[in-house]
Amino acid sequence: METAFTRHAGVRVPLICGPMYPCSNPELVAAVSEAGGLGIIQPISLTYVHGHEYRAGLRYLRTLTDKPIGFNALIEASSKLYFERMRQWIDIALEEGVRFFLTSLGNPKWVCERVHAAGGVVYHDVTERKWAQKGVDGGVDGLIAVNSRAGGHAGRKGPQELFDELAPFGLPIVSAGGVGTPEQFAQQLRIGYAAVQLGTRFIATPECKASEAYKQAIVEAEEEDIVLTERLTGVPVAVIRNAYIDKLGTDAGAFAKWMLRGRRTKHWMRTWYALNSVRRLKRSLNSENVSTEYWQAGRSVSGIRDIRPAGEIVREFAAALD
Repeated sequence: METAFTRHAGVRVPLICGPMYPCSNPELVAAVSEAGGLGIIQPISLTYVHGHEYRAGLRYLRTLTDKPIGFNALIEASSKLYFERMRQWIDIALEEGVRFFLTSLGNPKWVCERVHAAGGVVYHDVTERKWAQKGVDGGVDGLIAVNSRAGGHAGRKGPQELFDELAPFGLPIVSAGGVGTPEQFAQQLRIGYAAVQLGTRFIATPECKASEAYKQAIVEAEEEDIVLTERLTGVPVAVIRNAYIDKLGTDAGAFAKWMLRGRRTKHWMRTWYALNSVRRLKRSLNSENVSTEYWQAGRSVSGIRDIRPAGEIVREFAAALD
């Protein structure tokens, strides 16, 4: 099925393996791209979690597939050091032939300028119209519409409502959240989306280096087992409810809420949350202890009942379009 997205990305199947910290290991990214979808590199996962020197990691990926891959740029400019590191990562990705970029948070204008100069495209994560407008003003080529069914930092609106809100911009829109079956995949494309981004479905694969406990929790979970907690990053995060989440709670504490309301203090609080979350997530990736870890997942768990190869999933979803 050809769409504006498949033309932009140079792929056969309008399907993205979304960037996931800490789950986006090179083997998973490559398997999705090799099967005809688009695997997305998450640079912090590539380097900090999976232990690759950045450029060497990109080149290792190229030994696994010569198909198109994408790059995820988290561009919030709260740290000058991080901003400079991301700028370098983007430049190296361009040097290594990456031409599809997915930006999250922040103003993507500077990324668009760099990527467009090299003949690439930029899609921007959004949860509502006001963020989409900032992306459009910055020159993005498409939008990733993160809906209320997504894992991690989910949006607040359903897939149809969000599509109707973003369609007037006239850009290709990718549905992100709640898709775990081929039927759901085809349904999102019938709404008018140019592609669908999956995350949780690809964690439950042999290629993903998440723990077996994490994968099994996804297979066994039902939609009602997905809850939102503010205790991890200060904003609601979709996770699988377990003993750890019950103990942790779902509401941010009074001090954290006060800090997050302040114009200056919110950056300190977000930095603390981010560092703490990175540490916890890295630890939880390989942990088999369901009582001391948390696992991000979306409401697509209700349609995931097995652990299957990533390429097989891509081919099965593609067959739903015939």
